[in-house]
Formats: sequence, structure tokens, C-alpha cells
Amino acid sequence: MRLAAGDAEVTVLPDEGARLSSLRIKGTELLRPGEKFGSFVMVPWCGRTRHGEVRDGARTHQLPVDAGPHAIHGTVRHRRWHTAVADEHSASMVVDLSDPWPWPGRVTQTVRLAEDGGSLTLALGVETAGDSFPGQAGWHPWFLRRPVPDGPEARIDFAPAWQEERGPDHIPTGKRIDPVPGPRDDCFGMPDGVDVTVEWPGLLRLRITSRAEWVVVYDEQEEAVCVEPQTGPPNGL
Repeated sequence: MRLAAGDAEVTVLPDEGARLSSLRIKGTELLRPGEKFGSFVMVPWCGRTRHGEVRDGARTHQLPVDAGPHAIHGTVRHRRWHTAVADEHSASMVVDLSDPWPWPGRVTQTVRLAEDGGSLTLALGVETAGDSFPGQAGWHPWFLRRPVPDGPEARIDFAPAWQEERGPDHIPTGKRIDPVPGPRDDCFGMPDGVDVTVEWPGLLRLRITSRAEWVVVYDEQEEAVCVEPQTGPPNGL
């Protein structure tokens, strides 16, 4: 599906995890292309879950490990979603939670462009179809480091309250530390809500805000950078 308003155009792929495969502003592509990239939904957990183990009281549920010894980024990013409603500016899509996730539920994503094309709003809903369960929700956008060949590189500006100390297995240790310089593959706390600016000097400034209180920033790749608002840190279940 292609949504368009003003100078903005968004392409959404319901059959591929309701992933945003393209975000163009005045014809300039901001998202890294490819089936692993764009901007995808992370539900029912965000980032890595150590050894794929989720504990529910005395029970331990085993999730598929797909990032070394860990499970990563949830179960819905490769699923086919159902389009509930769509028009030229917005779309809402749903998918049910099922195996290998042990609890039944439903996830809804709404993608909406402002009528003037000046903003893009993404909303996630996660609901149970039975017992309550631990869960997280977030987004994983891959922004091109250089949207224009030989153009400016992305600069990330934010002021987190803390950084989750990262262990050698790339999972937070549970200790909060003062933010340290990059390169980063790290989770940060922003208790007043995520507020991060990605700027390509002289080209575009993009502000990312969310009511979520954690954000993962990843800038270790040459091609792209990631700013990932999420409702809890990696291994947070």
C-alpha cells in the first residue's frame, strides 16, 4: 500500500510484517531498502531475549533462537497481516499472536500521514485473547546514513537520562550508567518519553517522539542508523 500526503510518501507491506519499506520526503528515500530493513514492528518483545527463555512464574517458555544463542525482535515481523481499513493517508492492520508465542493475542498497527505530509504517526496495540502475559512493543526503523550519494551523514541528537549497561552478550546487565559515546548498539532510558532528532545537515531534520520510555540506538553499520522506540529494554520480559 502507498500512502501519500504533501511531500511525503510511505509504502507499507501488510504481507511482510506490516513493514514500512519506504519513506520518501520530496522524493528522497530515508529508509534502507531490503526485506530485513525498512521499519518493522517488534512484538511481543523488543531486541534480544536471553537464550529465548520467558519465565511465567515457575514455568519457562522456550522461544526460537535466531540471533546467536538468543531470540530477537518478536514474532510478527515476518507474518502476513490483515488490512482492516485503508485510505490514501492511513492504514490499520492486524495479526494474531500464535505459536511460538505461548499466549493468544492480537496486535494492531495503524500508520497515518498528516494531511499536509508533515508528520507520520505509528500506533501499536497489543491485547490478550486469554490470560495476561508479559509483553513489549516497539519499532525498528533503518534510516539511511546517506540518503543522497556523497551527501551529508546522519547525526543523532538526544539527551537520555541513563544508558543500560551492555554485557558482552549484547544484553543489558541490569545496571544503569551515564551515557557514553558511540558507536552504539545500546538501550537508553528517557522517562519523559523518547525524543530523538536525526539530522542530515542541509537536507532534512527528522524528530522521533514516543510515549515509550526506552530507545535503542544502533549506528555500527556503514549503510544505516537505527532509532528504536520501545516499551522496555532488551531482555525486558
